[in-house]
Amino acid sequence: MNPFTYARACDPADAVRLGAAPRAAYLGGGTNLVDLMRRNVAAPATLVDVTGLPAAIEERPDGGLLIGAAARNTAVAEHRAVRERYPLLARAILAGGSAQIRNMATVAGNILQRTRCPYFYDVAGSRCNRREPGQGCDAIDGHNRDHAILGASPACVATHPSDMCVALAAADAVVHLRGGRGTRTLPLTELHRLPGDHPEIETELEHGELITAVELPPLPPGAASGYRKVRDRASYAFALVSVAAVLRVERGVITAVRLALGGVAPKPWRARTAEQALLGAPADPGTFRAAARAELAAAVPLRHNAFKIELAERTITAVLADLAGEAR
Repeated sequence: MNPFTYARACDPADAVRLGAAPRAAYLGGGTNLVDLMRRNVAAPATLVDVTGLPAAIEERPDGGLLIGAAARNTAVAEHRAVRERYPLLARAILAGGSAQIRNMATVAGNILQRTRCPYFYDVAGSRCNRREPGQGCDAIDGHNRDHAILGASPACVATHPSDMCVALAAADAVVHLRGGRGTRTLPLTELHRLPGDHPEIETELEHGELITAVELPPLPPGAASGYRKVRDRASYAFALVSVAAVLRVERGVITAVRLALGGVAPKPWRARTAEQALLGAPADPGTFRAAARAELAAAVPLRHNAFKIELAERTITAVLADLAGEAR
């Protein structure tokens, strides 16, 4: 691990001031960043500890929630309002990592965790454009069973690892930011970038910009929501495919729908094509299957992960069928 300096921020303004230093990085629970530093993937010159910043979960008058960026994942998943109003979010968090990791990980850290592509971590032996621009990507012709089928590029086929972000994408979450030029908000679906020719640029954040909170608007009245994660083993595994969905059905017709996928793309994947196919259509298995196929028509499989297309279709169909049963 390379030498670095450590500073603890006393409030968001102090964090932004400290985070403006060259090669500074914010430290939340450290469940991803410290691992990256140990493996020499990341080498920040300054660590700005932001674990003391706001972590409250505030219930809004409109029924929404404002979650402080330093809130621990366990606290969010166990919060009464989250479990009652956003079960998809509680289930997604509980599906990610061990209890020990959830106790340490923060909301902002979870959002900004980096890919778990093994070629990204293999500093000594593999080429990776995300880690070192222009180097090449050994995953494209390598063992790519876990990699992306949507939104990838010839420069990078890595997937985004967060379960929580998939639920936040389906919940229309908004990220609150603070930087040297003031504050702003950004829909979570617009925070992460697709790799294109520059996979090393992973988000729309400016240097030193800090996530201060995540806002959840109310879900549509009467809607059911859920999250399902398909993985190789029952625990401690990243998603092969995951689905977060919000669905409202009235008199057999879909009147509101939000759908997001995980494990299939370099960012939490909002399934807009499927949503368009679902809205106003009968809530039956044929509709769900057709919508899933429409979304996955753009999928480009690699040598080892073509199975993800059918797996995603089946998972989407099953999740929507379950929610339709709840929503009637």
